[in-house]
This record gives sequence, structure tokens and C-alpha cells, in this order.
Amino acid sequence: MISSAPVFANHPELFASPIQEVDTRLPEALEREIRRIYTRSPVYAKRFALHPAPLHWSCYQEIPALTKKEIVTLGHESFFDDYRLVERGLEERRYEYESTSGTTQGPMTVIMEDGWWNAQTARAYRAHPLLAPYADRPHRKCVLAPIGCSSNLCPYEDHPFPHRYFDGVVYLNLTSDPFVFPETEWDRIVSELQAVRPDIIEGEPIYLSLLARAVLRRRVSVPSLRVAILTYGKASLVHSRRIAEAFPTAEQVDLYGSTEAGYIFVGDAFRDNSRVIDDNVFVELAPYRGLDDVFQLYVTTREREAMPLLRYHTGDVVRKLSTGFRVLGRESGLHFRSDGTVISPTEIDRTIPADFACWHYSLTQSGDSRWNFDYVAEQSVPPGLTHALAAILGDGARVAAFRKRLIAPAASGKFGLLKPQTS
Repeated sequence: MISSAPVFANHPELFASPIQEVDTRLPEALEREIRRIYTRSPVYAKRFALHPAPLHWSCYQEIPALTKKEIVTLGHESFFDDYRLVERGLEERRYEYESTSGTTQGPMTVIMEDGWWNAQTARAYRAHPLLAPYADRPHRKCVLAPIGCSSNLCPYEDHPFPHRYFDGVVYLNLTSDPFVFPETEWDRIVSELQAVRPDIIEGEPIYLSLLARAVLRRRVSVPSLRVAILTYGKASLVHSRRIAEAFPTAEQVDLYGSTEAGYIFVGDAFRDNSRVIDDNVFVELAPYRGLDDVFQLYVTTREREAMPLLRYHTGDVVRKLSTGFRVLGRESGLHFRSDGTVISPTEIDRTIPADFACWHYSLTQSGDSRWNFDYVAEQSVPPGLTHALAAILGDGARVAAFRKRLIAPAASGKFGLLKPQTS
């Protein structure tokens, strides 16, 4: 690929083209998808007109990036020629809709054609050796995640308890925020987990960590489990360790994406080997704040009919390593020291001792140099940890630790590991 072309995180073979005539031309697969997106959604031609001639990188880079704020401002209706057809499709269940709080500007409504989420999930499974055996055959799976999160079907928003079972998938929780589940609720969840005997458990890492606590307290085991999928939110090594204690037979997989874009990266949890799910998305890497091998993501979805995304700025940041990619998290969930060093939950995790049995934490900036380390554990924070955290944060930071019975999620229902003050 020539130097004037942007860098992509996809496997180079995806862009291989035997008929590439000019090195400034877009790869055939990417150009074909862009033209499909222009055909399927009128919003893009209104923002930037494409000429019929073959596309070159100079033209591609003129296509304006799509932001979450822009989707909210334009409205999801703008992605369709005649929204009445979508409304009819929703009534006939040919379309689905979900709402995501992916922006502070307001909730984003996402329209997807029936079957798209299942199809791109299957493609994500095929991209990882631990999940591939389950991609195309029946298996048992349990899901434990925020009800308001749209990375699963979330059918229990509209249906009563008996309808939490779909195609071998059992949705375990009836409400969001696991910190306020009474012990009777954990009793039910653990009993259901044992009764289902799932091959896979999937969930928000905080939920799975607290489920691990419930399982360990009840001294039960789930030997059927083979894979634990950490998704929906950013996982901490703290969560991973607790999950491993309760479910020792389950290998952990990190599956990263969003409601609006689908699954983007998959890899072994905390092995720094995440890779793009090539069949789902093209992922353009944009240098971020002048940091070496740290990038913002601009995603173009593949094989999507309703609300396809082109050069969509996800708000996520990754680090490129020799083994693959490490997802650092959301831009808003990163701290920058005055010397430009980026601090992500990875650096915080490395500071927390492995023998500190913490179920969850949240490191929140409460002043210019003041941070609060809220944590959920049966023991007090080990000596020296607050000083070690302060050293990592730098710039004269002071950290105070507070042991909590619960840590409330944000208004969106999501939890944050690292919450710097926003300017």
C-alpha cells in the first residue's frame, strides 16, 4: 500500500486485488462496499457526492468522517429514502431498532435489518478459534448484561420472564445494575446457570465479576463452561481474575464493538492479540495525539443494509502491538499526563496487586489533582496502592481510597473504570 493511503487495521490480504491497475486506487473490496453504502443510504450523497470514475485514496480521504453527534443531529430517519417503509418493516419485524447512549448529546437510535446482528455475531465467532466451533452449530449460552445495552437482543425489555429464552440463549437478569441485585436474585441467576449448563457465558465484565462472587459464595461450579466472552464494556484484569476463579474451565475472549457498528475486534482477553473481524468491518487507523502506535478508529461496516456506516468515528482508541491490538477504551475514559503519556485501565490494572481480591473499581478524578479510588472488596485496599496509583497518574496526583458496597453506573447504565474530568 502506498504511503499516501491511510493505515488500516485489517489483514492486508483483504485489500489484495489482482486487477489493481494504479497504486493510488482504492482496493476493490473497499470501493465496492463504499458504493453499496451510497446506494443503500441517501445521507452520504448529501454530505459528499461521489463521481462514477474509479476511486482513489485522495477522494476517499475527502469523504467526511461520520460522528455520533452527527447521527443524533441528523436523526436515524435521514439514513433512509422513505422512512415509512422502515416503520412498516418494524411492524412486520423485518427491521429491528435499538437505542444506545453512545454520545452525551442524546440517545442514538439504530435501525438494523432483521438477522444482521446474528449474522455479524456469527462472523465474529468464526474469527476466533475458541468461538469458531460454536458459530454454525446449536449451543447453549447465557447472557448477563445491562438491559439497556443493545449488544444483544434485549428481548426482556418488552416481554415477561418466560420469554428470556431465544435459540439456545438465556438472558439471566431481569433488571440492570448488578450491585443492587438482592441475594434472592443471585440465587435465581446461579440456579438458572447451573440448570442451563451453558457452553458459553457472555456479559458485561462487571456483571460477570459479581456473578463470580455469587458463585464462589454458594460454592457451586459450572463445569460445562468453555468460553467466557467479555463484552459490552471495558474489562479490567480485576474482573478477569475473579471470573477465572469461579469458572476455571472457561477461556476468556474479549469481543469489542458497539451497538451501531457491530463487533469490531476479537481476541484472547488480556493477551494483546485482538484482531479486526475482517468480514464485519473495515477499520481505518488515525494517529492519536502524536502517540506512537496509538490510533483512533474510523469504521466502515460491511454487508449491512439498514444504516450502514462509512468512516464512522467510533470514539475508541487502540494501541498497535507486535502481537495484535490492545483496545485502550473510549477516548473519554483515558487520562493524559502533562508529558503526553496516555494512561488507560491497562496501566491501572498493572498497579493493582494480583492478590488483592477486588470485584470492581472505579478511579474518578474529582479535582485538578484529586482522584477517588472506589472499590468493591471483602478486604481493605493494600498498603501503598494509593501512592502507586498516584505515581501512575503523575503530575502530583493524590488518590484517596473508598471501600464501597456498590458503585453506581452512569446515567446510561454503563460503568467506567477510569473517569478523568472532562474539559
